[in-house]
Amino acid sequence: MIIETATPDDLPKLVAFRQEAAGWLTDLGTDQWQRPYPADKLLATIRQGVVFMVRDGAATAATITLTPDAEDGLWSDRELAEPSMFINKLMVARTHAGRDLGGRLLDWAGDRASLSGAAWLRLDAWTTNTKLQGYYLQHGFSHVRTVTEGGAINGGPRVSGWLAQRPAALCGTHALTDQADRLPAV
Repeated sequence: MIIETATPDDLPKLVAFRQEAAGWLTDLGTDQWQRPYPADKLLATIRQGVVFMVRDGAATAATITLTPDAEDGLWSDRELAEPSMFINKLMVARTHAGRDLGGRLLDWAGDRASLSGAAWLRLDAWTTNTKLQGYYLQHGFSHVRTVTEGGAINGGPRVSGWLAQRPAALCGTHALTDQADRLPAV
């Protein structure tokens, strides 16, 4: 498997990933990602070069966004002063589920964060999705706090404010290359 920076041509695939993930999450009993993510905002992050696609031959197996920019209103000024990288929109295609591809992507992100000089790999997760929170805890993240106010549309409660972090450190689970990053086969 190869990890490549997404291009604008990947936008339809990313929108489809989000729809597939929303349906799967509904089946699991959570309301996460029921509101469609604006395609123009997704395209803007693609153009920033922070969205990555995992290719498994001709198939796209997963996606992750890894950025030095935190979402407003989540992290304290003291935390923001610490060099960090932030994970967003980690999604694995259902065709590739059950192989810990998400865990390997978290390790890949930790490697990239470490190599960039970051001290922390951070994320925010859906506040009511306890299974997802448990997944991140199993992959070495520690819960920092849950932010429930200030960020949702029309001043409503924040839905993705469960904050977690782990030290940015080289995991050595894959080889980094100049062309694309490679994940080992499972």
